[in-house]
Amino acid sequence: MLFDNISYVDKNFELKRGWVATEGNRIVYVGSEPPADMANAGAGASADAATGAKAGAGAIKDYGEIVNGKGKLLIPGMHNAHAHSPMTLLRGYAENLPLSAWLNEKVFPFEAHINDERALPATRLAIAEMLRFGVVAFADMYYFADARAKAAMESGIKLNMSQGIIVFDESLSYDDLPAKSTNEYIFNQYHNANDGQIKIDLCVHTEYTTTERVVRAVGDLAVEFGVNTHIHLSETKSEHEQCKQRRAGKTPAEYFESLGFFRQPCLAAHCVWAEPSDWQIFKEHNVTAVCNPASNMKLGSGFAPVGQMLKAGVNVALGTDGVASNNSHNLLKDVYLLATIYKGFTGDTTNITPAEALYAATRAGALAMGRSDSGLIATGMRADLVMLDTAVPWMQPEHDALNNLVYSAQGTDVMLTMVDGKVCYRNGEWSGIDVQKAIAQTDECAKAILSEL
Repeated sequence: MLFDNISYVDKNFELKRGWVATEGNRIVYVGSEPPADMANAGAGASADAATGAKAGAGAIKDYGEIVNGKGKLLIPGMHNAHAHSPMTLLRGYAENLPLSAWLNEKVFPFEAHINDERALPATRLAIAEMLRFGVVAFADMYYFADARAKAAMESGIKLNMSQGIIVFDESLSYDDLPAKSTNEYIFNQYHNANDGQIKIDLCVHTEYTTTERVVRAVGDLAVEFGVNTHIHLSETKSEHEQCKQRRAGKTPAEYFESLGFFRQPCLAAHCVWAEPSDWQIFKEHNVTAVCNPASNMKLGSGFAPVGQMLKAGVNVALGTDGVASNNSHNLLKDVYLLATIYKGFTGDTTNITPAEALYAATRAGALAMGRSDSGLIATGMRADLVMLDTAVPWMQPEHDALNNLVYSAQGTDVMLTMVDGKVCYRNGEWSGIDVQKAIAQTDECAKAILSEL
């Protein structure tokens, strides 16, 4: 596919105009002039493209479909670095509660009635929503691995999948837990499947829902398997401070570091109450702080020190969390929040630039998820691309298209989501998901669970 004379975000996160071509699963050309080897100039291409192609020399190449770039913007595919996709079943169910009551009184009892059969359509629906809003990959912490992997492989989206572990009994070792056999199974069955479409991470839920011996064991296994890890960290003030009381003054980050959990790269979700000493741990051990601004505000958790972490050299990515706490997988909404609420919270209008917000949603997430060949529009990178419509009232006039993208764009402006060179969503159509069926089945499953509570 060739995007013809289109505005695009370049590898330095600056706005440029030019031509972007894909072949197979890679971006093969990015330039201010049309490719000199373009054989299909004139078949829908602009006059400038046709002229440039005729002037070129050497081997001739057919890039396939030519997309007219007028009134459009091409950005790197977004990476949702923290989600719980089957929790689509709980959208709008548990509201206006603090985190502890939200979890223990509403979420955990509901989740006890979810199984693979019910998780499958809910995950399909979550993926449809993400693709609709320009997400090409997501890091998912939950259960029902077969259902999640099946939904991802059908849809074409990329998935970093981890199996949640919660254990309170100090007498139990990791070997005693069902998660041991589950992690071995999903690693052998799915890790790097479909040319890396699916990657397996290892997970413990939080400091306060797991035991020291299990944390140590999972950290050891991550090193053995050579995979990343995924945790919740310092989401609430009470979690953070109570950890220090339980763990001889150690913050959650210091506690996990002391147990060797950060020997592999880690996605640390939330980090709202992380301290400066924690930021140094993050930087030293390749721990990504995954900010979830919508979820953190909605649950009253607070405001992560994103600007300060960025200045400290921490990789900061962006996540939606589950729709039980966010109500949406529209990551562009979280991009907007990331670029605005921390200005208000700190009183510093320079805190989080539009480029930093977009980087968090794209390149930072890709790096955090072990997908170093994604998240940028550059030759040789994976063809993970999102095209938005800018010929709409709220995106005009165009003094600065990057400012408009972050502060004005709507998720529904996404016209096309391409993953590894395959168009997975385009203009209201999903190539691998029967969305109406997923809606009906998810609704049926949610009603069935409510009848069982």
